[in-house]
Amino acid sequence: MNEVTTLKLEYVWIGLNGFQGESWTMRSKLKVHQLTTEDVAKLAAGDISVLPLWSFDGSSTGQATGDDSDCILAPIRAVTDTVRNDGRSVVVLCEVLKPDGTPHPTNHRHVLVENEIINKELEAAFGLEQEYSIMNNGRPLGFPDGGYPQPQGPYYCSAGGDRCFGRNISEEHVDACIRAGIHITGTNVEVKPGQHEFQVGGPTVGPTLVSDELWISRWMLLRIAENHGVAVTFEAKPVLGDWNGAGLHHNVSTKELRERGTEEKFKSIMSRMALKHKEDMKVYGSDNHLRMTGELETSSPDEFAWGISNRGCSVRIPVQTVQNNWCGYFEDRRPASSIDPYQTTNAILKSLIDPNK
Repeated sequence: MNEVTTLKLEYVWIGLNGFQGESWTMRSKLKVHQLTTEDVAKLAAGDISVLPLWSFDGSSTGQATGDDSDCILAPIRAVTDTVRNDGRSVVVLCEVLKPDGTPHPTNHRHVLVENEIINKELEAAFGLEQEYSIMNNGRPLGFPDGGYPQPQGPYYCSAGGDRCFGRNISEEHVDACIRAGIHITGTNVEVKPGQHEFQVGGPTVGPTLVSDELWISRWMLLRIAENHGVAVTFEAKPVLGDWNGAGLHHNVSTKELRERGTEEKFKSIMSRMALKHKEDMKVYGSDNHLRMTGELETSSPDEFAWGISNRGCSVRIPVQTVQNNWCGYFEDRRPASSIDPYQTTNAILKSLIDPNK
């Protein structure tokens, strides 16, 4: 007899109709669903075909009109819900489809998947640095009511209750990601009070997987903050003035760059990125112009420049890469913290393709 197990499936997707300045907002809803013991084992092994399609009211998320409101949720990746951590909850990341089964216009994942398959010989790998701000009553943690804290300087990678705000949330988030099997590689306190960063990906993680995991880890972070009675914002510039904005730097490599890199190969990629700069900036995050001022470790949004160990450039090539005979990676510093990684990694993937090969 094949027994059944009752699971709580949290279907997560990317919607619209967020607060002002948000180009997307994370949505989710819970489905109580029974699976046979055999199907539970399949799900644990990564087989998402055992999960059903579901639907939602797209007219309430800015993704459909009221007279044709049904949008379809198609599971694409599932991990243990280590925020609830109750042994029966699963986070199910979904693509949004139209009722006829074709990708919804807000679904940018399918384009990336196709491009990654076509260019699989590159073995492109990404590491993403997600900056965010923990907010309480509309102000970052560490900002006093009606005023401002001391200027930036003491807060980056700091310790102590007078300069590090929200570490309990960031570390709880890391623990949840580790338990869920996310390729999370670290976290640190950032330059502005209440600002933190976590990193996902690495030299073996391709663009689709790292993008899926970024969305899942974002949802986990939002839920953990919710449990602590605060909010998290991925806005590019949540506090105007002489305070750092929030970016999402992309660390990028290919098999060739990692193993047989040369200065000329890096320069060739930089040339292609320069040609695509204006096009790529269109998907590099809402309100990015407020963050990219040419100051506070940012470049100009209007011009492309690259440099070695230079955090004021569009793209930084780490000095370690140069010292390792130009074998390594580069860091695209232009993306804002609010980006859709399916769009940005796809844009960078196009620049990695050598048209002469």
